[in-house]
Amino acid sequence: MKVAITTSSFARYSDEPLELLRRCGMSYVLNETGRALTEDEAIDILRGCIGVAAGTEKLSRRVLDACPDLRVISRCGTGMDSVDLAAAEEKGIAVRNTPDGPTQAVAELTLAYALDLLRGVTRMDRELRAGAWKKRMGFLLAGKRVGIVGFGRIGRAAADLFAACGAQIAFADPFTGDNVYQQMELDALCAWAQLISLHCSPPKDGTPLMHAERLARMRPGSWLINAARGGLVDEEALCRLLQDGHLAGAALDVFAREPYTGPLVGFENVILTPHIGSYAQESRIRQEVDTVKNLLDALGA
Repeated sequence: MKVAITTSSFARYSDEPLELLRRCGMSYVLNETGRALTEDEAIDILRGCIGVAAGTEKLSRRVLDACPDLRVISRCGTGMDSVDLAAAEEKGIAVRNTPDGPTQAVAELTLAYALDLLRGVTRMDRELRAGAWKKRMGFLLAGKRVGIVGFGRIGRAAADLFAACGAQIAFADPFTGDNVYQQMELDALCAWAQLISLHCSPPKDGTPLMHAERLARMRPGSWLINAARGGLVDEEALCRLLQDGHLAGAALDVFAREPYTGPLVGFENVILTPHIGSYAQESRIRQEVDTVKNLLDALGA
């Protein structure tokens, strides 16, 4: 029996997940492109496979139609936006994910972005390397109003880290409540917070959650962090609000189109990273092991 592994860096830091497959008599084929697969590439690699340890590639109805042997999609990560869940259900394909593995990694990265934005670490590092010795005055995270959008595992973990640094926390999430932190409607949260951090999925209609009007509702001089999903932020509107000084800065790990080559690269007060939210070795290894265990469990292996 053969399975596909479509994440581009699978088992780079530990052979344990591949050893689990070998012990169960599974052969496997790897994604060797070093990036997310296109639909056509996904079809090519998935043909003849009964399962897939999936990355962020689009597993659309077209892909699933072309792969009739597929019985299990085991997502290495939490987001299921790239999987046509309705088509998978119709075809009897089991779908699993690994909700716990990336939690701490993404939460810690979010805190790192916040500290970097407030103190201008990356910006001054670039300036110093270019020959400019310029001391920029920063801000404390302690006492800042931090708004968390989406209060699942990662959002809650990020809130706890921010709170430990002395920040005031509130959150917006229509699907959950909390007895510790204040809950607000999203627009009210945008007006209240000095820093907004996104930890949710995009709207199902494909429109940005943080559209131009909502971004404009953010407090003057505030910051935006998106380490959640590409498409959550209207990137053109974000550029305009950064350009006119309404927003003090932003940090983005995910983009509507990746690899990202857009105009945000020209802003000195913006931190950009190449979708590395879960890329802490400990978290990555746990995700990969959990992905394979989910795959084998769903196959009854």
